[in-house]
Amino acid sequence: MKDNIYAFTIKDNGKGMSPEFLAKVTDPWTTSRTTRKVGLGLPLIKMNTENCGGGMKIESEVGKGTVLNFWFQHDNIDRPPMGDLAGTLVMLFAAHEDIHFIYKHITDDGEFVFDTDEIKEALDGMSMNDINIMKYLKEMIQENLEEIHYNE
Repeated sequence: MKDNIYAFTIKDNGKGMSPEFLAKVTDPWTTSRTTRKVGLGLPLIKMNTENCGGGMKIESEVGKGTVLNFWFQHDNIDRPPMGDLAGTLVMLFAAHEDIHFIYKHITDDGEFVFDTDEIKEALDGMSMNDINIMKYLKEMIQENLEEIHYNE
């Protein structure tokens, strides 16, 4: 990595957050969920990034959506490993076929883009939940990520 940064951006066009909720969203006792009283996702991201020479920024507007940016110092010894990225992506996409995901991974060696609408069109009505489709998609994503040296 020429800038020694491992950065992520997650955008949605959902309901967004009020300024009041946004101001306290990294507090683990703050959550919009009604099934439990804690929300650990954003507080854990914030803690991990700060422990690895990085940071986090959230922008949100009610009715427009949210943008979450977070980054790590790439070579920091405390940076969590990526794990099975291809498998995780396939499980996410297959579990939420009603959501349009665009995944873009950029490295110094290139870029890989995966658009679930394009995949759905190519599948011509077949479900991404089919085990053979999931296996194929995982292999395809993994090959494309390796081609751009995603984990180096």
